[in-house]
Amino acid sequence: MTRAEEVEIKRQKVRTFLDHKSIDGMLLTQQSNFSWYTAGGSNFVAIASEAGAAPILVTQQGDFVIADNIEAPRIVREEIEDLGFEIRSFPWHSPKDLSKIIKELAGERVADDTGPLAEEFTRFRYTLTEAEIERYRCLGNDTAESVDEVCRGLKVGDTELQIAGRLAESLFPKGIVPIVLLIGVDERIESFRHPLPTQKRLKRYAMVVVCARKWGLIVSMTRLVHFGPLPALLRRKHQAVTLVDATFISNTKPGAKVAQIFQRALEAYQKAGFGDEWGLHHQGGATGYAPREFKATPDSVEVVLENQAYAWNPSITGTKSEDTIIATREGPQILTEIKGWPMLNVEGIRRPDILEL
Repeated sequence: MTRAEEVEIKRQKVRTFLDHKSIDGMLLTQQSNFSWYTAGGSNFVAIASEAGAAPILVTQQGDFVIADNIEAPRIVREEIEDLGFEIRSFPWHSPKDLSKIIKELAGERVADDTGPLAEEFTRFRYTLTEAEIERYRCLGNDTAESVDEVCRGLKVGDTELQIAGRLAESLFPKGIVPIVLLIGVDERIESFRHPLPTQKRLKRYAMVVVCARKWGLIVSMTRLVHFGPLPALLRRKHQAVTLVDATFISNTKPGAKVAQIFQRALEAYQKAGFGDEWGLHHQGGATGYAPREFKATPDSVEVVLENQAYAWNPSITGTKSEDTIIATREGPQILTEIKGWPMLNVEGIRRPDILEL
């Protein structure tokens, strides 16, 4: 499937959506939706911003990228060429022209992807095309290789910031942007679920966490490294958390109710002897064009869709297990497995062990 063919599939979905909602235009303002609709294009300047620098207006008559004169040349040349989009540009110092252009092209009945229809529109992203899955596999493989390289290169005395820098340095040349990068060492792993990297130096134990983005798609993964034999309690905790993770993964099948998957994971926490740990951190959920399209809870009403991505991340104080998967008819496919990493077979599901150096 070419990019143009993928865009056409999405174009027809959105135009049908316009009909059903009796609106004349849908304005895609978010980076995630720009990437989804353009089959992997990028319209951001600020990595941390959810809003893109050039929105897309979808109408029954055509698709229009509306950009100021700073962004328009690059967007045309590098993101939307030969994809059937028209460009509408305005001077950077006259942002009020944006609303004028929208009104000229679509009139008054225009919705956007941050308003009342946002949640319903976002669901278009949940089921991935084969082309998206192929891009996702490439991203997962390339990210896993970088994480493996950094983890195996760890040295006692490394600071968390140095470790984070090495991972970013490995990812960026591949066109991968680390939008979440968490590094914890030693006691900080037990103290904080989200350890932003600091000048703390590694003595014995390290946790490396990344959410990595390319083509708008995001993979999430966590790996743990220990110098010397694992303490018995840490070994017990990690076996427990991989049991929970394997429970999440094995039950993530098309048609499964997310609330029921969550309940089975809670039972696994209880079975492993750590029944209260789930309340100390979210357990992950659907992913794709956002780090989490939604976070699963005991009250979730969602149902797993075919070819939908998930990133579960159960944790027990001092350890964690996380990979990105695709729910397929044939079973879950793990995108971020590291070749040669020590693995545990947990009730038929391969989960990463703690690497001992």
